[in-house]
Amino acid sequence: MHYRRLGRAGLRVSALCLGTMQFGWTADERAAFAVLDAFADAGGNFVDTADVYSSWAPNNPGGVAEQIIGRWMRERGSRAQVVLATKARGRMWGGPNGEGLSRAHLLRACDDSLRRLQTDYIDLYQTHWYDAETPIDETLDALNDLVRAGKVRYIGCSNIPAWRLALALGASERRQLARYDALQPHYNLAHRDEFERELQDLCADQRLGVIPYSPLAGGFLTGKYRRGADVPASERAGGVQKRYFNDRGWAIVDALLALAGELQAEPAQVALAWLLARPVVTSPIVGANSPQQLAASLGALDLSLAPEQIARLDAASDWRQP
Repeated sequence: MHYRRLGRAGLRVSALCLGTMQFGWTADERAAFAVLDAFADAGGNFVDTADVYSSWAPNNPGGVAEQIIGRWMRERGSRAQVVLATKARGRMWGGPNGEGLSRAHLLRACDDSLRRLQTDYIDLYQTHWYDAETPIDETLDALNDLVRAGKVRYIGCSNIPAWRLALALGASERRQLARYDALQPHYNLAHRDEFERELQDLCADQRLGVIPYSPLAGGFLTGKYRRGADVPASERAGGVQKRYFNDRGWAIVDALLALAGELQAEPAQVALAWLLARPVVTSPIVGANSPQQLAASLGALDLSLAPEQIARLDAASDWRQP
């Protein structure tokens, strides 16, 4: 396992982060424990979750993934070895303050996450997506108080436009508050424009760690979807088909398959290796329902792409093309 600094912070995290959205959804607790064990055995130390995971699944009220991670850390005695990241913003209880980034929501949400995770601190506490109805200063004040109380060590954000992230960074500097040290964007070979248009340069300039989610585009970049072939049954197939089944998407898959053949690697490993080669990226977030799926992603760490190979993938996925 390789380790990288999280932006300008001194915190070192594994070059791949384990995402847990599937825990309590497509992976039950036994499967989740097996994946967490395999990740830890491989040297992985960075685990990302969220309080709402996975409230869209049947009989899942949210908070289930955090509960599973908490039980795993307790049973394995592994809390000190884990860099634990979670997120808050979504609806977790009834009433007008049951969601959002207000002080009222964040202080309660953090305490609830700590209880479910069976820990007294969160390494990286992230705003899941921005809240246009709450002043930035109120959110930062609440996060700063959580840091000062020792409940949170670093803060980050996700799903936020560049202009609002810039305002937040400026407010933290001006008021001497804890500042965002990491951004979790939606970023992969097939979804580049949203991050690269403005956020990429902002993160590089302000030295934010970048931990992309959906690095395999919901499975589209794994090679299981082929032009003209039947769509495999999965929880995400409909969304993948709607978003990526187009000329640009198939050109990306063709380039991935060709390069994977040359390197004797899996297409998913090539897609992850492309992300790992981006100078601004710290640790892509990979999910897995089994240790076997995880092992395939971990193989990307041993794959080094030549500049010419990166250029081929860049050209196939260039969002600036007409």
